Amino acid sequence: MLTHRQIEADQALLQLGQRLRADGYRFTCVTPATHARVNAREGCGQASTLRDIFGWSRPFEPGLLSADQLLLLERAQALGAQGERLISTVRWSSLDEFLLLHSAFPTDARDAVFFGPDSYRFAQVIHEHLQHCPARVEHAVDIGCGSGVGALLIARAAQHAQVSAVDINPLALRYTAINAALAGVSNLSVEPSDLLDGISGTFDLIVANPPYMLDPNARIYRHGGGALGVDLSLRIVEQARDRLSRHGTLLLYTGVAIVEGRDALLEAIRLRLAGPDWAWVYREIDPDVFGEQLAEPGYEQVERIAAVALTVTRSR
Repeated sequence: MLTHRQIEADQALLQLGQRLRADGYRFTCVTPATHARVNAREGCGQASTLRDIFGWSRPFEPGLLSADQLLLLERAQALGAQGERLISTVRWSSLDEFLLLHSAFPTDARDAVFFGPDSYRFAQVIHEHLQHCPARVEHAVDIGCGSGVGALLIARAAQHAQVSAVDINPLALRYTAINAALAGVSNLSVEPSDLLDGISGTFDLIVANPPYMLDPNARIYRHGGGALGVDLSLRIVEQARDRLSRHGTLLLYTGVAIVEGRDALLEAIRLRLAGPDWAWVYREIDPDVFGEQLAEPGYEQVERIAAVALTVTRSR
C-alpha cells in the first residue's frame, strides 16, 4: 500500500511526464559505458536542454526549467543537488510511442529501475511474437517488469487481455504504474511477486527480461545470481513451464556468459525442456554485448556475453 506522500510523488511524476510528452521530448537510452563516455566529453558536463536533464542525467541550473517543472520534481522527491547545481534522480526514455520513466544515471541504488538497450531488444522479441503468433492472448504476465516495457507492449497489442506486471522491487511497480497511466493503458495491473510465487493462475503469454550479470552489490535490476548470472533465468523457465496454459508461450530475453565456446544456459535449458510437452527455439540476438563487463571480477574466463532469446510453447 502506497503512502500518501508516495501517491503525491507519483502524481507529480505523471504530470511531469505528460508535460515532457506534450513538448515533444524523446530520448534513446544507451549503455552505461556509452552514457559515461558521452557525458565525459568537453562541454557535456552541464545540461542545456531537457534531453540533457531527463535523458543524459546532467546537472543543471535552476533557470533551465520552468517554476512549474521544478515544483513537480520537488513534489516527486526526484530533485537532488550536485555541487551548486540541481539534478534529476529520474529520467525518461522513448520506445515507439511510449515515454518511459526509469532511474537516473548512474544506476547505483539497489532498487534502481532499469531501462536500456536490452529493453529495446526485449521489445523487438515481443513485437515479432505478437505479429506472428496466431493464439489469442487472454492472460499475460511480465516477470520482473522493471519499467514495464513487456507488459505495456502486450497490453497495447491485446487490449482485451488481462496483463499483470510483477516485480519484487516496489519502485519498479510504482514506475510501471506511472508509465501505464502516461500511455493511457487501462488493462494492466501491477502486483508484487517474486517471479510467479505471488500470483495465481495460468497464462497464455509469459515474458521476462531478467538480469544476467554478476554484480558484487547484488542490485536487483542487474544481478542474475549463481554461476555467471544464469540462475534467475533458469528459475523463470522452471516456474513458467508449470504455469503456461495449453499452447501458451514463454518469451525469455536474457544474456549468457560464453566460456570457451560453451553456453551453460542452453545446456541447462535442454535438460529442463526435454520431452514432447515443449516446443522451443533458442537463438542469439546479439553475440557480443556489454564487453566492458569482461574486465570485472568473475569474468576472467569469459570470452563474450551474448544476448539470447528463448521461445517456449506448451504443446499439450
